[in-house]
Amino acid sequence: MPYTDAEARQQLLDAIAEAVARLAVALAALSELYERVDEGSADALEERLFRPLQRAYGRARSAHTAFAERHGLPTRTFAQAQQAAPALGTRQLLDGAVDAVTQADGELAGLQDSMLPVEVGDRQLRAELEGIRTLLGALPARARELQRTLGR
Repeated sequence: MPYTDAEARQQLLDAIAEAVARLAVALAALSELYERVDEGSADALEERLFRPLQRAYGRARSAHTAFAERHGLPTRTFAQAQQAAPALGTRQLLDGAVDAVTQADGELAGLQDSMLPVEVGDRQLRAELEGIRTLLGALPARARELQRTLGR
């Protein structure tokens, strides 16, 4: 079924917004985790996971806004994700963050595979998606490394 450029652009915006929401969930989980671990672990968490995730989140939000503005579509304000449940342990918080990052990365990979960014002719968005995915790609392995040392 054929679709219009406007529909394709809206589909792109919606998918990016979903990825941003997932990244917000991951940031909330890492923020909660940061509060629960010792100072050394907190420093490692911030350096290895939180900062790169925060950069990816910021870039995804900016990409969403810039794309919407370039094409005359409404921009969106993104709400912060709710904090994780206090009953969750440190491992569950880290696993939840990694799951959210993996889902966001999958959403963005799906966009790239769909060729929608190519079809609507937005080279800048394609570059942004690639940059965001590069930031996200290393996070699961870094989380596994960090998990081995948490609480030690």
